[in-house]
Amino acid sequence: MEDVLRQLIAYLRAMWLYRWWGLAAAWLVGAIAAGAIYMLPDRYESSARIFVDTQSVLKPLMSGLAVQPNVDQQITILSRTLISRPNIEKLIRMADLDLTVKTNKQREELIVELNKTLQIKGTGRDNLFTLSYEDTQPERAKRVVQSLVSIFVESGLGDKRKDTDSARRFIEEQIKTYEQRLDEAENRLKDFRIKNMHLMGGGKDYLTQVGEVAAQLAAARLALREAENSRDALQRQLTGEEPVLLPENTVERKVSIPEIDGRVDALEKNLDGLLQRYTEAHPDVIGTRRIIEQLKEQKKVEVAARRNEGGGYGDVNSNPVYQQMKLALADAAANVASLRARVAEFEGRQARLQESAKLLPQVEAELAQLNRDYEINKKNYETLVSRRESANMSVEMESSSGMAEFRLIDPPSVPLKPSAPNRVLLMPLGGAAALLFGLAFTFLLSQMRPTFLDGRSLREVSGLPLLGTVGATADPVRKRRRQRLNLAFFGGVGGYVGAFGVLTAAIAMLKLS
Repeated sequence: MEDVLRQLIAYLRAMWLYRWWGLAAAWLVGAIAAGAIYMLPDRYESSARIFVDTQSVLKPLMSGLAVQPNVDQQITILSRTLISRPNIEKLIRMADLDLTVKTNKQREELIVELNKTLQIKGTGRDNLFTLSYEDTQPERAKRVVQSLVSIFVESGLGDKRKDTDSARRFIEEQIKTYEQRLDEAENRLKDFRIKNMHLMGGGKDYLTQVGEVAAQLAAARLALREAENSRDALQRQLTGEEPVLLPENTVERKVSIPEIDGRVDALEKNLDGLLQRYTEAHPDVIGTRRIIEQLKEQKKVEVAARRNEGGGYGDVNSNPVYQQMKLALADAAANVASLRARVAEFEGRQARLQESAKLLPQVEAELAQLNRDYEINKKNYETLVSRRESANMSVEMESSSGMAEFRLIDPPSVPLKPSAPNRVLLMPLGGAAALLFGLAFTFLLSQMRPTFLDGRSLREVSGLPLLGTVGATADPVRKRRRQRLNLAFFGGVGGYVGAFGVLTAAIAMLKLS
């Protein structure tokens, strides 16, 4: 530490020898700096404040119905990206700054300057933004800020409209695509259903079809057996019919009417089946018994009518009962043939269903795949249609109320006083800088022309032994002369500081006036 202090003192003593050179350099540089600071052109700052209101009454009411973008984030990003080259070029045209631009180089320099001097400051949470610009001409500064305000508002509204339009166009394109996919899926499903209708049964599953066919086959077989029994009964009656005249009291008992007897036999068999399943009070049982009684009464009427007509039964070919029995037998035979065809048809259906059982798992798997594709396309289509309606509702909401409202709090005005340069601050800084330059100049001279002020420094630099030193005793005349020079030097330094102080005070007074 002692060596450092000793070295520092040595430097100061060496610089003291060239103090007048340093003072002169300080005065010269200070005068130049003061003149340059005073000659700096005045710059006028124009500013405007904008408040962006992102709170809307419709926003909570339309929650879940319309798309609500993060307007606060959009405004923040807009404020950070507003000063871009396209916007600056637009600002140059709006503020008529291109009237003085003659070449492309000048235009590029103007863009660079505007990019540096344009400022947008925001408080963030309150959505309050300050737009400012400095220029040597106050009118031009106002025009630039006014144009920047217009670009800020138009960009906020235009970007939202562009984003909304782009989103709507994209949704419309996707809806058309999914409409085509949905039509294709519906056609594939329709063709598959038509192709496999015998397995799908028009909407019925395979087990239902098998059950229905089995029930129909059983009913047809039962009807066939009944028809065959009725036919056999008629056949036996026909072969056992005796073509002789019967006594009047036995005609009703012996003579048979085939169509009535056949119906009575069939109804009695049906009645037996009903009684096995239901009680005597069942409506079907009661109805069947009533029909049987009516047929028996009808038979009595027929027999009585034929007896009154006096018809004989001796001739087989002329016996009307015999002829009716033959007709009834023919009808019964035709009914048996029809029922056999029906049984064969149901047996064929059952056989085909049993044969198709091998293809049923594959058909069900393909149908499940087609239904899955159709449901996916349908769900996406319905979702896109819902999103389109939400987008349309959002556009209507923005057009009616607006998601963000730009309010101009402080419009730009023509500044009356310059905002820069701050000569009150620059003047003392320039004086201090000139004084430091004088010190640096003195130090440089002391290093260029070194002087040994004591024997120790001479011995350290030369490396030779020092035999001794010779001191000088100043006489009173030289001592008084040295004191006057020192006073003059400090007076010069004080005058330098005072000059800059006076200049600073004068500039401050001019600024206040």
